Amino acid sequence: MQATNLRKLLRTVEALADLGPELTADRDFRHTARAMLTAVMEASGAREGALFSFGERPSMLTSLDAQGFALLPEPAIIPLLPRHVHTLSAAVGPILLNSSTIDVFLSSNGNVAPELFKCLCPLKVRGKLVGAIALGRRPGDALYEEDALDAFEMIGNYVALAIQNHNLGQTLAQRISENLRLLASLHGFYDNALEAFATAIDVKHVNIHGHSLRVGRYAQAIGEALSMDPNEVAALRSAGYLHDIGKVAVDTRLFAKTSSLDPEESRLMRDHTVVGHQIVSHVQFPWPQIPEIVRWHHERGDGSGYPDGLHGDETPQAVRIIALADSFDAMTSDRPYRERLSIGSALQELIRLTPQKYDPQALQALLIQVRRDAVGSNRLPILEPEVMNLSATEVDQLASTLQHRITQAKLYLT
Repeated sequence: MQATNLRKLLRTVEALADLGPELTADRDFRHTARAMLTAVMEASGAREGALFSFGERPSMLTSLDAQGFALLPEPAIIPLLPRHVHTLSAAVGPILLNSSTIDVFLSSNGNVAPELFKCLCPLKVRGKLVGAIALGRRPGDALYEEDALDAFEMIGNYVALAIQNHNLGQTLAQRISENLRLLASLHGFYDNALEAFATAIDVKHVNIHGHSLRVGRYAQAIGEALSMDPNEVAALRSAGYLHDIGKVAVDTRLFAKTSSLDPEESRLMRDHTVVGHQIVSHVQFPWPQIPEIVRWHHERGDGSGYPDGLHGDETPQAVRIIALADSFDAMTSDRPYRERLSIGSALQELIRLTPQKYDPQALQALLIQVRRDAVGSNRLPILEPEVMNLSATEVDQLASTLQHRITQAKLYLT
């Protein structure tokens, strides 16, 4: 069941990723409408669907695209009474339609019979109705289950924003301002989807719950301390959420084993990097480096990592940041075979292994954020208060030790 749910959630994330270029492309909106409706139908398993925009004067739904229906006028028009507008605006999430509920949401006074629709999702932006998506039958007349409705609602948020953007007919300055707000909202929806997926990845064992979310948070913090571009920081956060996606294929019992893994078990565990790379390579993310991050987050600077045994600068900076964030969280989390290290002990161990295995600039950036936590200057602390046991002076001492190791390494190389 977990594997089935993960596959369904992956299809939803893939649909969201595919919609990104469509929503920002400079093209006829009819093409965008078709792409959006196709994404919704594929994610929810519908074989019939129609996308409507809402107009207030007079109040009606007008189809932008329809697929699968044998007989549907173009455009299909559904006039709405005030009570219909009210119920659609007040509805939360998709609505399953039947003979007793259709009249609550739709009128039969248009040129299309509402009975064709089995499921309806009002599209709203900031509580204001902008359109609706109506789905018809599924293959074999199957019912719409909860996972299909969840996918329907998640993608519907994107579609609502796209329709609202399309309907903006004001001045160029107003359109630019609104576009920026809408894009910010889109990133929020994307983050929510990936956070949900990160949580699903970590269900294998209680000891790794929250691991992917924390790695995303640490990677984001490192990127911010390095003054990276906001889009690069967003990519780091998303890659952190997805870096362990290949673990969905690893036997659950391996996560609970209290002794060392035997060679075959170790191989199976290591394969999660390759499996994860295969999964995400089929998804067109807004951030093209995610597949290589998923594959290489266990590579190390001295070539001792896996799966490809890469050295130093053979891996991009983003990969080295995720590798550090992943190791830091692993060290500071309980595992069946050992207790967690304190923050100070984990940082000391990372410094000992730098620059041979870990990127010194990334580790310096992590120390900067830990120090900000120590003095309370981080708006959003990266560490939980109950585990943060270092003073600013202790962090400064760690930073000094790291700088000494980096200097010594440079002297040795020269």
